[in-house]
Amino acid sequence: MKKRNKVSAEFSMSSLTDIIFLLLIFFMLTSAAVQINVELPESDSKTVAPTDIAVMMTVDGRVTFNGRAARLNQIKKLIQKDLPGQTNVQNATVTIIAEVGVPWKKVNEVMKIASELRLKAIIATQPTI
Repeated sequence: MKKRNKVSAEFSMSSLTDIIFLLLIFFMLTSAAVQINVELPESDSKTVAPTDIAVMMTVDGRVTFNGRAARLNQIKKLIQKDLPGQTNVQNATVTIIAEVGVPWKKVNEVMKIASELRLKAIIATQPTI
């Protein structure tokens, strides 16, 4: 009587999980080094959005809140202080006016602040030339 060799249809998954784990680490490390710089969109629209609260940011790091100099970490407190004085509190809108070249991360911080305060946030567009 002869023994039959059974062919196994299974393969080892351990090497595959090692490769996937290494790829995951690689992409996590390289994605942290990537910086996103997005230019403001251009628009030829003549419609003007409501500007209840205006936050302006320049490339050199200056921030103004409704025309007054401020710091980025003060914006939330300034909005909370200014909000009760608005005529349209229910539909108050934060308009973010960012100069071309301002890092998207800073614009996103102001958008998060508006979201936390349950306000609408819009990014002003630059006119088409």
